[in-house]
Amino acid sequence: MTPPNAVSRPGLPQGDSKRVAVEAMFDRIAPTYDRTNRVISMGLDQRWRRDALARLRITRGAVVLDIACGTGDLCRDLTALGARPIGIDFSAGMLANARTSAPLVRADALRLPAPDASVDGVVCGFALRNFVDLDAHFREAARVLRPGSRYVALDATVPTNPVVRVGNRVWFAGIVPFIGRIMSRDHDAYRYLPRSTAYLPSRPELADRLRSCGFHEVRVESRLFGSALLLSGTRR
Repeated sequence: MTPPNAVSRPGLPQGDSKRVAVEAMFDRIAPTYDRTNRVISMGLDQRWRRDALARLRITRGAVVLDIACGTGDLCRDLTALGARPIGIDFSAGMLANARTSAPLVRADALRLPAPDASVDGVVCGFALRNFVDLDAHFREAARVLRPGSRYVALDATVPTNPVVRVGNRVWFAGIVPFIGRIMSRDHDAYRYLPRSTAYLPSRPELADRLRSCGFHEVRVESRLFGSALLLSGTRR
């Protein structure tokens, strides 16, 4: 069943079907995910992750949940900063291929295995569009964060500028599936991933929804002419 506040897009799976499809897809592509991402983003994903961590404003020893941690990129970066990350992902394949010393937990981003007001930061890299219910995720992040702590999410999106949008479509709809087929041998996954940006609401709506779930100081920043976004907010 599709949640009442979910973004519905024709031709893309919804509700439980989306959850099952996304989990199976990430299990399949996990062994080549990092390498393929580097090529697809031309290495910019690493810079964007550093930007995301800068928005967390964490201090040494901070406990940070890395939601949809994948193979542990952000966990490794957080550890290097002196934080204490805990990686959470619902894909067993991703966790099996993770390269991090941080503790890892298989769990759903909509039902985080952490007590109320128990962590100093929540970060999420390239996963918002894969969640079945964005508001449920935002509410869970608010629940586990201590007041005054930060939430930061990074994701791919579609540029609003018409000229840039054309170039974005050529790259992500035409070239990315080809790269994915060559590097991961999974053409379907890398056809789906560019299309999945359609799940995300507009930037103003995304900011409003984060505010309504318990955050203030909310910002939505663009990267690469609007091809990626950085969403951040402070727990009230």
